[in-house]
Amino acid sequence: MITYNENERVFKLDTPNTTYMIGIVDEENFVGHIYYGRKLEDTDASYLMRTGEPPFVPSRNNRERCSFYDCFPFEYPASGLGDYREGCIGIRTAGGHAGAVLSYVSHEIMAGKPGLEGLPATFGTEEECTTLKLLCEDRYVGMQVELLYTVFHDTDVITRSVRVTNTGTGHFYLTKVYSACIDMDNRDYDMVTLHGSWARERHIQRKTLGYGIQSVSSFRGESSHQDHPFLALVDKNTTQENGEIYAMNFVYSGNFRAQAEVTQFDYVRMTMGIHPENFCWKLESGESFQAPEVVMVYTDKGFDAMTAAFHRLYKKHLIRSEYRDRKRPILINNWEATYFDFNTEKLLSIAREASKLGIEMLVMDDGWFGRRNADDCALGDWKVNEEKINGGLKYLVDEVNKLGMKFGIWFEPEMISPDSDLYREHPDWAIAIPGRPGTESRQQFVLDLSRQEVVDCIYEKVASVLRSANIEYVKWDMNRQLTDIGSYGLPADRQGELYHRYVLAVYQMQDRLTKEFPHLLLENCSGGGARFDPGMLYFSPQIWCSDDADAIERLEIQEGTALLYPLSTMGAHVSDCPNHTVGRVTPFETRGIVALAGTFGYELDVTKIPQEDRDMIPGQVAMYHKYNDLVREGDYYRIASYSQNHKFDCWQVVSGDRKQSLVTFVQVLNRANFKSRRILLKGLDAGKRYNVSFVNDDNIEDKVYSGEMLMKAGLLVPNPWGDFRARLIFLDEA
Repeated sequence: MITYNENERVFKLDTPNTTYMIGIVDEENFVGHIYYGRKLEDTDASYLMRTGEPPFVPSRNNRERCSFYDCFPFEYPASGLGDYREGCIGIRTAGGHAGAVLSYVSHEIMAGKPGLEGLPATFGTEEECTTLKLLCEDRYVGMQVELLYTVFHDTDVITRSVRVTNTGTGHFYLTKVYSACIDMDNRDYDMVTLHGSWARERHIQRKTLGYGIQSVSSFRGESSHQDHPFLALVDKNTTQENGEIYAMNFVYSGNFRAQAEVTQFDYVRMTMGIHPENFCWKLESGESFQAPEVVMVYTDKGFDAMTAAFHRLYKKHLIRSEYRDRKRPILINNWEATYFDFNTEKLLSIAREASKLGIEMLVMDDGWFGRRNADDCALGDWKVNEEKINGGLKYLVDEVNKLGMKFGIWFEPEMISPDSDLYREHPDWAIAIPGRPGTESRQQFVLDLSRQEVVDCIYEKVASVLRSANIEYVKWDMNRQLTDIGSYGLPADRQGELYHRYVLAVYQMQDRLTKEFPHLLLENCSGGGARFDPGMLYFSPQIWCSDDADAIERLEIQEGTALLYPLSTMGAHVSDCPNHTVGRVTPFETRGIVALAGTFGYELDVTKIPQEDRDMIPGQVAMYHKYNDLVREGDYYRIASYSQNHKFDCWQVVSGDRKQSLVTFVQVLNRANFKSRRILLKGLDAGKRYNVSFVNDDNIEDKVYSGEMLMKAGLLVPNPWGDFRARLIFLDEA
């Protein structure tokens, strides 16, 4: 619900358990942030803006206007006129000047939620959400800024976005456009972020928030392996079950900055948006710029509640694919099985054996096109290599289909190899700084997708392949970051638009793809997990979580990912051993149990693995089919964290009706001369009784416990013998 108290000039935005307040103050209609926190019944808390204290408002004390700007809790702060904190919007006029401040003009409260032009965003019906449009202006610049807020009625989430319009007669440049800001008092917060690198993405990092600016960011052209577009400020005592959290997640797949600034007055300014590095957008008279969306969550009930809010929103109000609520086919990908060394018969030999074991889809990875026998050529030449795929693609697909299996294929549409027919024909289609040698990565360049002719050409190449055979799955990859930021297709004063135009083009291509092939299962990937973000989830219901599929490494990766994203979105496979990234040897059973917490599939040569492992696959397939509905649809809880205790990991999913639950326990390192571990379960119905079964250990007798007993007193989990061992525990209402 959203209301406006006209007498006090206060907007009140209510979710089921939280309140967000905005106030209009002074004759100049400054827009201030009042409150975000636990739900309030009162409709006015404007005293929290401290406008009754020095330096007061400008109409009362104009001689200290600069001081007012520097301490007022702006709802959407600009910069250059006296607010020395990080601003959300920066402009440069045609005369070269910077500086702006926004004043309220009007507002509209509406049922439902409008879409964002060219951008992914959450959605909801008129019954599911309410939206506030808050129109502000700087009349000296000739600029209007529309602040958009949406409240969802079924979860404690508020989304925000910003649209900037040039209402003047000349042009100006946007040098910064963030999407959200919260100004509030500092209460000795910790800062929680997700950090990593290739093969170890999204590890949870928690540190004390100190004075000054602390941020995470990417200006690599992607949301990145290294930092994630997520930021949370949490109370020192916040745990999984208790404590305050203010969280932001960016619905965007390119450059970002997420930042918290503790100021001289012990205020905190929390901001998120497009990274201003090398960003400059020219707005002609009448033109608008739409900034991406930020998802905000507040809770005083700890990380479990924050995670539940994000999961609920993304499952119901972001993912659009018809696979959102469907079991995904169990696939086998040939990458770690063959790399580039394959042909039709080799792929069919894998498919024949896989089909006997219950695997449902064969995915042909890199190496099927052009002269692509290594990773140094042919990107952009999306034409089947019939010397390798002898008989042609349709023959291969048809033969796989005859086995009762689906067929999928890998593309890297955004890239171009210097050694490719496409580059020799169109060298200017690569992103490059004219006159400077290009910076290669993986011996490839990035296509300039700011040019529509490039987008159209590449899309048609990809679509032509998909039209030629019964291809039901696409893995869309992106294996390098952007450098040499220059476009032969943009004028000099628009070169700063390249990063954002690139992301918009990726969205355009995937939107076209999913509309032309509405039944296609699309899985995004970027060197593994470099573009695992809400923007990609809008187009694909799952994203490859990391190129490191080692079950033990995946514990931290999947824990950090599941902090925000539903388990159904995490691409997870049983991979070869010794693991191709870290060389670790992990039991096949454990690899299957850890992969069950994601989309589930295989990344190995099923014709070469030990017979003992091969014999386990039908059981793992049956396990997936039995439990996937629960994993995909259930509520997720974190029980224990290997990243914190360095001994074992444990998580749980519970069905919406509280009748079933699945607990995954992974013993990373065994302990000598210790008793069983006691774990306290969550999310059960205290009044129900549950039959508790250790799925993969017939030596442990099934027993019946009350939900109250399991949550308050706990469940004893006997220590498995050995390291890297996992137990799967199923609870069913007795």
